[in-house]
Amino acid sequence: RAGAAFQYLLVQKTGAQKNVGLIQLNRPQALNALCEGLMAELRRALEAMESDPEVGAIVLTGSQKAFAAGADIKEMQNKTFQECYNGSFLSGWDKVSVIRKPIIAAVNGYALGGGCELAMMCDIIYAGEKAQFGQPEILLGTIPGAGGSQRLTRAVGKSLAMEMVLTGDQISA
Repeated sequence: RAGAAFQYLLVQKTGAQKNVGLIQLNRPQALNALCEGLMAELRRALEAMESDPEVGAIVLTGSQKAFAAGADIKEMQNKTFQECYNGSFLSGWDKVSVIRKPIIAAVNGYALGGGCELAMMCDIIYAGEKAQFGQPEILLGTIPGAGGSQRLTRAVGKSLAMEMVLTGDQISA
């Protein structure tokens, strides 16, 4: 159900006819960093919206400060490659891209790393004046891990995608 209790999300149906599913990432203390719990809740909320015949479209948003500042680095930092690989780390992150109903990412503030990838999985990105997009993984000695380099290339072209991925530079809306 869309009204089910969530720890990391605010979920409701909105609009004049209550036919728009609204999912708001709600981890303000961590700039909506995408921890495993948040991503599991997001998958659950998306599945509920997809199976709800009253919902015609879904809006995914964060806060004014951050759509999502990336994957939760604190949660990831002590994991070995083997733990990530064998534990199917990042599995299910692409749920957004396989939902059949249109999903609009309403982005203001930071959409970095996994947050940028999450926005790019949506069908439409509606970016506010303060939106900042980036793939800063290179600054941590790693690479985009949830399809970011492929989606970014399709969205902005090879040259700008290469610049963003290889420098960690951000772009505005």
